[in-house]
Amino acid sequence: MDSSLVKPIKMSELKAWVAKRSKDSSLRIDKIQRELKTKPLSVDEGLWKMRRQKMKGIILHGGYGTRLRPLTHTGPKQLIPVANKPISQYVLEDLRNAGTTDIAIVLGDVYPEKVKEHYGDGSKFGVGIEYIHQGEPKGIAQAISLCRGFVGDSPFVVYLGDNLLKGGIEKFAREFSESTHDGMILLCEVKNPQRFGVAEFDKSGKLIRLVEKPKEPPSNYALTGIYFFRPKIFEMIKRLKPSWRGELEITEAVQLLIDSGCDVSYKFVKGWWKDTGAPEDLLESNRLILDEMAPKIEGNVEEGATLQGRVSIGKGSTIKSGAILRGPAVIGENTLIDERVYIGPYTSIGNNVVITRGEIENSIVMDNCQINVHEKITDSLIGPDSKIATNLGAPRGYRFIIGESSRITV
Repeated sequence: MDSSLVKPIKMSELKAWVAKRSKDSSLRIDKIQRELKTKPLSVDEGLWKMRRQKMKGIILHGGYGTRLRPLTHTGPKQLIPVANKPISQYVLEDLRNAGTTDIAIVLGDVYPEKVKEHYGDGSKFGVGIEYIHQGEPKGIAQAISLCRGFVGDSPFVVYLGDNLLKGGIEKFAREFSESTHDGMILLCEVKNPQRFGVAEFDKSGKLIRLVEKPKEPPSNYALTGIYFFRPKIFEMIKRLKPSWRGELEITEAVQLLIDSGCDVSYKFVKGWWKDTGAPEDLLESNRLILDEMAPKIEGNVEEGATLQGRVSIGKGSTIKSGAILRGPAVIGENTLIDERVYIGPYTSIGNNVVITRGEIENSIVMDNCQINVHEKITDSLIGPDSKIATNLGAPRGYRFIIGESSRITV
């Protein structure tokens, strides 16, 4: 910037101006320029904007994950790995990459200690984390209300911990920070809008209504699990009453914003968006991420092993001579793939796994598993510490120990 265009301002003057107006959460940089009668200050403006417009993040990590049982009997659904990374870690990294490093994780009552164990204070991920306990799930809006103290006067983004979004939220976060919107929702065109909350527009394209899982959808645009708000939303949540599900619905809170004349905007998601609430959603998400993953070989591939396509192999892993790996696929760390093994496309193998024999394709095998089979495993989710082996004794048959809500196809 040309320094001749900048009018010097004493720091004491700026501090006095800020102190006088610090309670005004709607401050924008144009007000500073207008009231101080000055051109933008390259340093002070940047510091001011960072201080006043720094966006906070909320990751919702609750819910029972009933459609993913038995995997969710022993941990929250958001920690289930896709392409060898917990789903909510993609969310956290997306927030961080968008410049949001002050993050609250709202915990449910399904093994919340596992979430704390994985993320800690957030420092290893380049963020700061505050944990807020929701316990029994009483709706997204109720979970957001618990974060009132954390949010303060800052704009914030709410991100469901089991959602994945191609391309991330960076551009949306920037647009919201630079706007005067009270809220902004992200919409994605879907083939089955009856499964989601759906947006309705007037003839001019203005957002007028949100409908939860309608039998006759007014559009094909579903609400993703990503919402941008300013603190005005907390006033709306206070006015809510529990729905027939006994929950405080976020769609109703956003509708109150609209009906109250607040400025609620929307943006369309261009790429894919996935709500990973069911087994088939996890497998599809795994395929989508592996399709974009660059190959990286950090383990030991013996001479005579065959790697075709994009395959990633983690540190300490060994691919024995005679094994065939056809990508896209990822192998974790300290894993052994023996000579009589075929790993097919869209397969993720976790850490400390031993596969002695068998064929696996379009599946997720989690950490510490042991597999020795004579058949082909496909379209499967195999939880951590599982053992699968072919019974070679007579008579031939299947032997099961099956938990609640298990799914088996033989």
